[in-house]
Amino acid sequence: MMKAENIGSSFDDFLQEEGLFDDANAVAIKRVIAWQIDQEMKTQKLTKSAMAKKMRTSRAALNRLLDETDTSLTLTTLSRAATVLGKKFRIELEG
Repeated sequence: MMKAENIGSSFDDFLQEEGLFDDANAVAIKRVIAWQIDQEMKTQKLTKSAMAKKMRTSRAALNRLLDETDTSLTLTTLSRAATVLGKKFRIELEG
């Protein structure tokens, strides 16, 4: 049963109160990025091995990039993947 004090509050508010917002947000962002890279690789018919070779990295590193739950990646890796796919990587703060 929902407490009256929680009525009208958002899920984001709940996550912030529980100290979970940043981790949940990072995973959500990573899922989108991993999906976009995977979809573009499929569109361009690039295998993981070919993509890793073009990125000058290991297949294991590419697997970490495509792992939607692994949020520890570098901007360099993201930028390199975007460049190989003929895309630009953009990051911005929103208010």
